[in-house]
Amino acid sequence: MTQASHTQPHQVARENRADGSILLHSTHPLGPVADKTGDWLHHWSQEAPDRVFLAERSGAGWREESYAAALQKVQAIAQSLLARGMGPDTPIIIMSGNGVDHGLLSLAAHYIGVPTVPVAEQYSLIHGAHGRLRHAIELVHPKMAYVVDADQYSEALALDALNGIEVVATRTGQAKNVTAFEDLLKGDASVDLQAAYADVTPDTVAKILMTSGSTSAPKGVLTTHRMMCVNQTQIADALPFLRARPPRVVDWLPWNHVFGGSHNFNMMLANGGSFYVDDGKPVKGLFDRTVENLSMITGSLVFNVPVGFGMLLNALKADDGLKQRFFEDLDLIFYAGASLPQDIWEGFQNMARDITGKIPLMTSSWGLTETAPATMMQHEPIDRSGVVGVPLNGVVAKLIPDSDMRCEVRVKGPNVMTGYFEDPVKTKDAFDEEGFFITGDAMVFVDPDDVNKGMKFDGRISEDFKLLTGTWVRAAQLRLDMLSCLAPLAADLVITGADRDQIGVMVFPDKTELSREGFDLTDDNGAFRCDLLQGEIHRRLVERAREISGSSTRISRAIVLSEPPSMADGEITAKGNLNFRKVLTRRKNLLDRLYDDADAAVIKI
Repeated sequence: MTQASHTQPHQVARENRADGSILLHSTHPLGPVADKTGDWLHHWSQEAPDRVFLAERSGAGWREESYAAALQKVQAIAQSLLARGMGPDTPIIIMSGNGVDHGLLSLAAHYIGVPTVPVAEQYSLIHGAHGRLRHAIELVHPKMAYVVDADQYSEALALDALNGIEVVATRTGQAKNVTAFEDLLKGDASVDLQAAYADVTPDTVAKILMTSGSTSAPKGVLTTHRMMCVNQTQIADALPFLRARPPRVVDWLPWNHVFGGSHNFNMMLANGGSFYVDDGKPVKGLFDRTVENLSMITGSLVFNVPVGFGMLLNALKADDGLKQRFFEDLDLIFYAGASLPQDIWEGFQNMARDITGKIPLMTSSWGLTETAPATMMQHEPIDRSGVVGVPLNGVVAKLIPDSDMRCEVRVKGPNVMTGYFEDPVKTKDAFDEEGFFITGDAMVFVDPDDVNKGMKFDGRISEDFKLLTGTWVRAAQLRLDMLSCLAPLAADLVITGADRDQIGVMVFPDKTELSREGFDLTDDNGAFRCDLLQGEIHRRLVERAREISGSSTRISRAIVLSEPPSMADGEITAKGNLNFRKVLTRRKNLLDRLYDDADAAVIKI
C-alpha cells in the first residue's frame, strides 16, 4: 500500500524542437502564491495562534514559540532594525547554525526587506575556514552580524572584516561591544513598521545565499520573496497532503543551505507546520542527540541525506518503541544529496509496512541554490531511488540531448534567480540566449517513451572527462557506483583519469566504519596502516571488474588517502561536498603516484 492518492499525478507535456532540444513542462496550473513570507506568518498567527511554529532543545525539554508569539517577536525585532536605519542595502550576516533566534531574526529582516546572509557555522568555528567567512563579509558588506554565543564564536568575531559591524548574540558571555538579542526584542514604537512591511514586494530580496564554492569562489544568489513563495506553492501543488494537515519536522539540515533553510523551513511556515530544530547531526558523537530528540517528538515528514538515513535505519532496528513512534504518523521520507542505497530504501519500506500497513511517499527532487530550490520532483510512488521526477508547475525544462540521450538540463520559471549579487559577468554567463538558467547538470529519461515516468540525475557535465583513448567518463555517476561498491569502507572518493589511459580512484577511508569492521588502522607507533583495507578494496574492485566490460567504467587502480579532506584548503565545502578539482590540485603528488605502477601504495586491478 502507498499514499498515492495524496499526491498530484504527473501530467507532463513534451515538445521536440527543430534544433534537437526538448522542452518539458507540467500541464497543471500553478496554485495561488503568497506575495511575501510575512503573509504566511500573519495567516497562521490568526488561523492557529497557539500552534508551535519553531522549537529548539532547552534543558530536558523544548523551547517552543507559537505562531502568535513568533509574529509578535518578529515585529518587535523588525522595529529595532528599522530604528537602526536598516533596509534593502544593509544585509545581516548570520554566522550561527539553526536555532529559534536565528529563525526569528531572519523573518524579522525579511518582514521589512532587509536581506539575510546565512553562512555555514563551520566558517566561523574552524580557524582554517575563516577565509570563506571573510569572503562573504567583504562581498555583501553587512551592517549586522548574529551569533548564538559570543564566547563560542569569539575568534571569528575578532576578524578585522567585522570592524564597524554591530554584533548581536543570544548569549553575550564575556564579550564586549556585543548587543544582546533581548535588546532587539524591545522594539521601537517610533518607527512605521506597517509602511516598511507594505514596501516589501515579491521582487524584494529576502536572502543572499552563498553557493558552495566547489568550482570557484562562492557566489551570492539573490533570493527573492517571489522565488521562495512560488516554490512552496509548486511543492504543495505536487504534494497536496501538505495542505491537508499541518506538517511537522525534526530536522538538522543547515539553514545556510537552500534545502534546509528555504525548502524545509518555508515548508513549515507556508503550511502552518511545526519546525523542531534537531541539534544532532549524522556524524559520530552527534547522532545520539538526534535519536534522543526523536524519542521526544517525531515528524510527519523526514528529510535527510543518505548517510543520515543509513544511521537512522540502524537506530530504528535497535529500538522497537522508537520505530513505532517514527512511522505511525509519517507521510513522507525525502532524501537529498545523492541516491539512497536500495537496501536502505527497502529497509524503510519494510519497516513502514510492518508498523502501519502502508508505505509513506519515498522520494526526492532536484534543484539548485539558484532555483529556490525545488524544480523537478518525483511525486508519484516508485520502488527505487535515483529518480528526480518531472518539472514542477510553472517550470519549463530545456533538455539538450547527446547521441546517447543523456541530456544537459536548463530551466526557466518564477522560482529561478535573476542573478548573482554584484556579479553581472557571472550572471550573464549563467543564462542562455533564451533566458534558461544553465544548471550544468545532466539527466536521462527513466523511459524515453513516457516522460511522465520522470528523469534520473546523471552527474555534472563539468565533471565528465576523456581518457587518452578518447573515451568519455561520466565521473559523477561512476563515483556513486564506486561509493556503493566500497561501502562502508569509503567515506568519499575522487574519480581520476583525465588525459590518462586508465580510470583510477582516490579513496578517503571511513575510519569509524573501518574500526567497526575490524580493520587495524594504525601501527605500534600510531601511524596509519591500511594494508588490510587495501586488500579488501582490491578484492571488491577485482570482483567488480569481472562484471564490467567497457573502459568508461572500469577502475584500474586505487590509492587510499591517509589525510581527510581539508575545509581550510578548500577540499571540502560547508555542505560536506568534495571539491574534486581542489583535491586533485592539492594532492597532485598522490595523483601522480596513483599512476606509478612501481609504487607499493597503489592498488592495481
